[in-house]
Amino acid sequence: MSAPSAPSSRRPASRRLVAAFGALAVVLAACGDGNSAIDAGRDDPDAVATTESEGDTVETTPEPPDSGGESADTAAEPDTDEPEAAAEPEEESVATTLPPVDLPPCPVDALDSADGPVEITLWFGLPTDLQAVLQSLVDEYNGSQDRVVVNIENQVDYESTIDSYQQLGTDQRPDVLLAPEFVVQTFAESETFIPVESCIQASGLDTSTFLPRALDTYRYGDLQWGMPFNVSSPVLFYVKPVLEAAGLDPDDPPATPDDVRAASEAIVSSDAATYGLVVDVSRDAAGAYIEQWFGQAEVPFVDNDNGRSARATEVLFDNDTGLEFFEFLQGLNRDGLSFNVGENPGGLDAFLKLVDPSEPGAMRIDTSAALGQLLAALDGGLGGELTRDDLGVGPLPGPTGAAAQVSGAALWIPADKGDASAAAAWDFTQFLIEAQSQSTWSAGTGYVPMRTDAVELDPIASLFESDPRFRVPYDLLAAPTDSPFSARPALGPQREVRQVIVDAIAQLYNDPDGADPAALLTEAAETSNRLITNYNELN
Repeated sequence: MSAPSAPSSRRPASRRLVAAFGALAVVLAACGDGNSAIDAGRDDPDAVATTESEGDTVETTPEPPDSGGESADTAAEPDTDEPEAAAEPEEESVATTLPPVDLPPCPVDALDSADGPVEITLWFGLPTDLQAVLQSLVDEYNGSQDRVVVNIENQVDYESTIDSYQQLGTDQRPDVLLAPEFVVQTFAESETFIPVESCIQASGLDTSTFLPRALDTYRYGDLQWGMPFNVSSPVLFYVKPVLEAAGLDPDDPPATPDDVRAASEAIVSSDAATYGLVVDVSRDAAGAYIEQWFGQAEVPFVDNDNGRSARATEVLFDNDTGLEFFEFLQGLNRDGLSFNVGENPGGLDAFLKLVDPSEPGAMRIDTSAALGQLLAALDGGLGGELTRDDLGVGPLPGPTGAAAQVSGAALWIPADKGDASAAAAWDFTQFLIEAQSQSTWSAGTGYVPMRTDAVELDPIASLFESDPRFRVPYDLLAAPTDSPFSARPALGPQREVRQVIVDAIAQLYNDPDGADPAALLTEAAETSNRLITNYNELN
């Protein structure tokens, strides 16, 4: 993802539209959570509970205890004769506190005794444009000192990066790993990483300028496990001329679900566009957006303080807050105010719908990290009559208008790679999170700087000044908050639970008149609880 360039002359829309947005699809996949091949076409929530819990190595420790071939459904099914007596002792033993962790040492001084430069490898899963910016930072680091040499290897996406890490032995693993927020509990409990808390303490790193919300996302059991690097948040993208044509103020976008519905009604009734909101049934968007909804409503998504004070043992989304979310989506779809683009691989189809010449949509909620590529595509004239000035960016609409939770990924340092490797990995990590590095990275990619002093430095300072749209997600994540739900829930089978929710939402869209949102929500909660029970038993 490159920094926005000066507007170029518009060219007619053509078949090049799909090709031009192709790079954006990869960006969206990397900036979101990523879908693995095992989820393609799944529409049976119960199948998720069994298949993903047993076959997906990401959500268990690399070498889980032998489950004896018992499926998630079998493991979670209560004894009908003595249901409570069988469940109570097990739940109590799992939920009391988070597993204790002895803070392992981070040998930050090991480079001093190393024989020559220490060579390390960083694994990541980002598209080509972002890789180019990362490579420039790596080249800068390698040229700035002679004790460490960094090589980078692109694993295509987050899913492949995580799966490869889990499947390979210690010697084949990288020295630094870039991984997203949905692996926080599984990585922390895998006993294969050095918590960066150890390195922070050993090196005396000052984190006072780091965004608290970004740090909290990658904390687990009162330890900082991952160091946030490529930070983003969901925002509302919208087509300004459409809002104007509907009599709405393009400088005052919808801020709540009621606002989104009212704006959609005005847009559709005025024929300014065919649809108000463009939605999908991807895990990256709808499946994760419900966590944002609960966070903004300041309501726990799972028990035990969102899995932060103790291991989560059950989901809590089968309540009025969850029902409001389901009914909001169902109502928009039922009343012809939204358009569902389906699975939306990579996020491409949703943005193409905004520039659909025949039946366009007007608004879309998606990752803020897509902004740079969207503007580049519009600069190329591939949005038809739309230009870069026509794209609006607003805060994520939510139940209370509260700030959003963090998306993106963090840097993790694998253990058992040797003292010199760990010291080199930490030295490189510190470089990547320096204020200047974060300014350069953010301006070149569209990600949010993860520290407040970075926004005072060029090039991101100038970009924020020249195009305030890039500042919207930063302000969302930098806003002070005392809410205990400002960080995402920590949940072992988090991506599987997201898929369960998406499957339920798909049924809402497929049968908007007949689907019962309360029943679907309850069923999704029951399936999710089986996933959690299975994870806790295996770990």
